[in-house]
Amino acid sequence: MRPTCFVAALLAVWGVGCSGYRLGPTSGFEAGSRTVRVQYFENHTLQPRLSEALAHALRKRLQQDGTYRLVSAGPADVVVSGEILRYDRRPVSFQRQDVRTTRDEELELAVHLLARDYLAGTNLVDREVIGRMTVRLDGNQTSAERQALTQLAEDFADRAAPLIVDGAW
Repeated sequence: MRPTCFVAALLAVWGVGCSGYRLGPTSGFEAGSRTVRVQYFENHTLQPRLSEALAHALRKRLQQDGTYRLVSAGPADVVVSGEILRYDRRPVSFQRQDVRTTRDEELELAVHLLARDYLAGTNLVDREVIGRMTVRLDGNQTSAERQALTQLAEDFADRAAPLIVDGAW
């Protein structure tokens, strides 16, 4: 009698615990049934190659998600665009022997993201999204930042893609 009650209770807990889980896209649409086009972002900073890195990372992230089908040209159900507003560097730590020399710095990127749903005629996202990362400056600040640019763009894409797919809460 006891093992039967235990198994029944275990099945009840398991059933309730998994009842909210859904497979597939969270937007309510069938996977790949809608299209998205990511345009290059307008760069208002002095940092070169930001626009290309952000667009590439966001395309890759949206493609991995699978909710939308990516198109590079022509009409799309959702068009993503934006403006790169800021690219900032902040020192995080300094060299032990020389307190004026930065060892680690935080890179921060502020982008005004706009995702327009042309079928519904509404904006899915119209807000500022921040991307951040910390980089170790080993000798050459310029090359360290250049190498970190891809990771900074991926951090931005990781924050922006759910807003586009699931909508801004």
